[in-house]
Amino acid sequence: MKKVIIYTDGACSGNPGPGGWGTILMYEGNKKEISGGNPDTTNNVMEMTAVIEGLKMLKYPCEVEIYSDSAYVVNAFNQHWIDGWKKKGWKNSNKEDVKNRELWEEMDRLIQNHDVTFIKVKGHSDNEYNNRCDELARNAIPKGV
Repeated sequence: MKKVIIYTDGACSGNPGPGGWGTILMYEGNKKEISGGNPDTTNNVMEMTAVIEGLKMLKYPCEVEIYSDSAYVVNAFNQHWIDGWKKKGWKNSNKEDVKNRELWEEMDRLIQNHDVTFIKVKGHSDNEYNNRCDELARNAIPKGV
């Protein structure tokens, strides 16, 4: 199975407000950067979108390490929140609808074809790839909206 490393980050100017996401995919010494933005979104949506867009780039089942500074994203999988949400009909522990359900469902669907590990990194620290994803995300925020 091919091993792919994906770094992701999301950013928002205001929350909600205009936002951007950035993703770096690395495979056998090759690196691809992708990014995008949305004029009216939230930071969590951009964090999730960065992961989704990275996973969409994979053409074959892979061993994937996803590095994110988003506890929201990483904990949903590493602490099995998503499994609980699905069992409870997409309700959280307060019996409220899970926010961003469509994105969670898409992310969950996309990881099914791969062996995925989520790894939490400290944001805005000394991780060169996390910092580059942050730069990609900030540069993708739509201007003048």
